[in-house]
Amino acid sequence: MKKPIFAKDQIYHIYNRGVEKRNIFLDSQDYFRFIHNLFEFNDENHSFNFNHYFNSQTMEVEPQYLKKQKKPRELLVEILIFTLMPNHFHLLVRQKRENGIVKFMQKLGTGYAMYFNQKHNRVGGLFQGRFKAVIIKEDAHFAHLPYYIHANPLKLIMPDWKTEGVKDYKKAIKFLENYRWSSFLDYTGKKNFPSVTQREFFLDIFEGCENYKEQTKKWLKEMSLKK
Repeated sequence: MKKPIFAKDQIYHIYNRGVEKRNIFLDSQDYFRFIHNLFEFNDENHSFNFNHYFNSQTMEVEPQYLKKQKKPRELLVEILIFTLMPNHFHLLVRQKRENGIVKFMQKLGTGYAMYFNQKHNRVGGLFQGRFKAVIIKEDAHFAHLPYYIHANPLKLIMPDWKTEGVKDYKKAIKFLENYRWSSFLDYTGKKNFPSVTQREFFLDIFEGCENYKEQTKKWLKEMSLKK
């Protein structure tokens, strides 16, 4: 894939998967670690990868040591949407600083690979090469890509949904409402990982959490009619 030129305030769909299509998340701790890293490494300042943790009560990312807080975060990107799958991930991000996406993805990829290899006693590259990125320009992308990224986990229960349509949209929406490893719950008003994403842009487009949920149902219902 041709290397994109990243521009400030432009939105990009970023994705990557495990080398040889291997799983990059083997248990819930791995998912939590990657989501924590989405927050921790999205900072122009130096990241130590242990300055924040998830508050189990609020699910907000909070400083690990209140008396030793770093200076205020300077976001490299706005993480608009994310979804994690066993062997790949999707991000929708908007670059906020020059070279912000490259810096963020380098820190994210290196940091998580080091953690994963140490934990699971392996060596070598974890991801299938450099991350892929597609600039989002067309209105149709804005109209469908958020739903598409959030609906990716349906492959776990409906392997052919992308080609055959969603055969049971009620079952599909129920599954997505219980799938923790994405920003979907936060977009529908259920606090999951609220500190990680910047949701104002899309919630303004979709006119709030309740409407986003209803529009997702409508999108899935339309998919259920397609073959």
